[in-house]
Amino acid sequence: MKTENLLLGAVVASVLVVASQSVFAHGGATGVVKDCMDGMGVMKDAMKVLTPMMRGQVEYDAAVVREHAEDISHHAGEALTRLFPEGSLDAPSEAKPEIWQDWAAFSALADQLRVMADGLADASENGLMMAGETPAVGGMMGGQGGTMMGQQGGSMVSGSMMDYSQMPADGVFTMMGQVCSACHTRFRVEK
Repeated sequence: MKTENLLLGAVVASVLVVASQSVFAHGGATGVVKDCMDGMGVMKDAMKVLTPMMRGQVEYDAAVVREHAEDISHHAGEALTRLFPEGSLDAPSEAKPEIWQDWAAFSALADQLRVMADGLADASENGLMMAGETPAVGGMMGGQGGTMMGQQGGSMVSGSMMDYSQMPADGVFTMMGQVCSACHTRFRVEK
């Protein structure tokens, strides 16, 4: 179980570090760049509330989980991709040009984030697995790792439809954090 906790800790830490850096980058942002940074700020704030809850550091509250998952969902998918019109690299944007070079991958990650956030809202009543002990993602999938690809109404993982509403909330949260981290690693400028 220590390995699983380390995985959750690493994913959450990387998401929070990346998200917290954006607070200082808002200076001078206007237009679509500011709108994007504001949306990312909402998602960062949601992650800051959810992270200690998912770690079992504060009392779990399904209503709070659902509310913040809905906040993330509202800023994901098409709501996120429309904030990246081609060439919107004006300072202080932290977007890499790779977004437009591989729009399909960026769009898929944005859609996957929405699916995961909706899944977290659906799983909110399930609570935490084993009082904060988070399984490895592969363990939640019958030992099969794999690539997550967004689809209408669910997600395909290693050839099987995932029903996030049946999973522990912290498991879905971990997977959602991995989507955030993958997108930031690939499409966001390192500071």
